[in-house]
Amino acid sequence: MTVTPVPGDTLIWLDGAEASALPLPDRGLDFGDGVFETLLVRHGEPLYPDLHLTRMLRGCKVLSLPDCNISVRQNLQAAGSAIAARGWHWASLRITLSRGRGPRGYAPPADPRPRVIISATRLDEFDLDMAAPAKLHLADVRWATQPALAGLKHLNRLEQVLAAVEYNKVGLDEAVMLDQNARVISVVAGNLFVVTDGEILTPRLEHCGIRGTRRDLVMRCWAPAAGLAVRESDIGIEQLQEADEAFYSNSLVGLRPVASFGRQRWSTHPTCDALYRHYREALT
Repeated sequence: MTVTPVPGDTLIWLDGAEASALPLPDRGLDFGDGVFETLLVRHGEPLYPDLHLTRMLRGCKVLSLPDCNISVRQNLQAAGSAIAARGWHWASLRITLSRGRGPRGYAPPADPRPRVIISATRLDEFDLDMAAPAKLHLADVRWATQPALAGLKHLNRLEQVLAAVEYNKVGLDEAVMLDQNARVISVVAGNLFVVTDGEILTPRLEHCGIRGTRRDLVMRCWAPAAGLAVRESDIGIEQLQEADEAFYSNSLVGLRPVASFGRQRWSTHPTCDALYRHYREALT
């Protein structure tokens, strides 16, 4: 699936009201104090909202944010209705939950009032064919080690920003990101998988990285449905380069095969093809 935003077609809501500015101060801006989710929306219906909101609420618990489940769901439902009313067939939607206002300094307010910010961007019409295989760069910047935040989508994403700058400079599609011990963790905007001797492996994420919703679906649903074994494992660069196949997942493209990484080239992607058939069935 190829995802192309339509220039100028973006809507933004702040706590349910259309907005074009963020009230200041805001701890999300000041400190990255909050969490977010990116969802694919079809005809106004967000896909897999429970998976996204479960991870968001887990992030709220870790950051000691109030439980905003009801408020977020209400805002998400209203945004979906607005998207459907505009006739957008496909859209990318981001929910940002910021802690909101607070006094100067790192310590959060005793009674925080989180802000729900939703932005939606219309996507060009596209078919459901799998995206063209991606060419991967090896990022110089590495994931920082922080087990307390591992798996979550908190607002500080500077490592990924720097890695995206790198692969754009060299004209490639994505970048492999390592941890501080040179283990493969992910690509910049997705979870990575390698196939070796018929088994699918994906990096362990105990110390850093994001536990993606499509990663979860590959492991729990799509791989078992295709009769494929999948497990978490430590993965080194050489193991990636010697793999029979590689692909990555995220909420917008679903699954995307890898064409090259360094000197390695992959011309066929049977495992990704098989998994993508199950992903596509879920969209039709």
